[in-house]
Amino acid sequence: MTGFALILILLAAFCHAAWNYVSKKACGGTVFIWLFSAMSSLLYLPFVLWILLFNRPEFQLQHLAFILLSAVLHSVYFILLDKGYRIGDLSVIYPLARGTGPLLSTFTAILFLGEKPTPLALTGVLFIFIGILTITGNPLRASDSNSRKSLAFALLCGMTIAAYTVFDKIAVSMLLLPPIIMDWCTNLGRASLLTPYALKNWSGVCGQWRIHKKEIFIVAILSPLAYILVLTAMVFSPVSYVAPAREISILIGTVMGAKLLSEGNYKTRLTGACSMLVGLTALALG
Repeated sequence: MTGFALILILLAAFCHAAWNYVSKKACGGTVFIWLFSAMSSLLYLPFVLWILLFNRPEFQLQHLAFILLSAVLHSVYFILLDKGYRIGDLSVIYPLARGTGPLLSTFTAILFLGEKPTPLALTGVLFIFIGILTITGNPLRASDSNSRKSLAFALLCGMTIAAYTVFDKIAVSMLLLPPIIMDWCTNLGRASLLTPYALKNWSGVCGQWRIHKKEIFIVAILSPLAYILVLTAMVFSPVSYVAPAREISILIGTVMGAKLLSEGNYKTRLTGACSMLVGLTALALG
């Protein structure tokens, strides 16, 4: 992995952890997701028009198929994440969801995309997931119903992360869709898919806009920016490196949850985060 790719991933990690923190505080449900998706489509439209005007990318049927599939997967991801945040802690749901995704996407990339990470890079992946287990603890020990449900949402969320990571990697690196175009189309597709629900629950939309206008703008800006940076890194870096490396955001999200939301177990989760930093260094060197 190049130094430039690492810089992109670190910037993405800060953006990603920040918007998840804001989203956790809002817990606005599906109408909140529709609002920031629609807002993202508007805010990033000038950049998309600039690329269409000057770069003139060609669109084919396979491009549209990948965009639609990505929009569906991202919609499922955001809905599952919101449901998990409604009943669980940021410092547990976030690392578990983010950790499951790269684990699956890395093995998928190795099995189906022919990528061959070096032994050092694979060691980095191992350290990252040791850190994740340290942060989250043993999920099988969860006793109450809400804990089990929140962990289930997090695991399902991780599966959707793995799926859209691999499909989006193909879209930007093999089909040569510009990352901004890919992410904008996904946002627009998600907003379109959720529009019938938003119209049916328009009073809820108005209520969320009135209460969480600031949060909607923050997520609308940071969520696409984080993923555009990741997609850009995936254009010239293997997904089996990018997917685990971007999970350094778990360190940031864990600190936010423990300190800003007073979720506890700070020392244990910080130890896990240090293990993840070792893993990130191994990935970068690999």
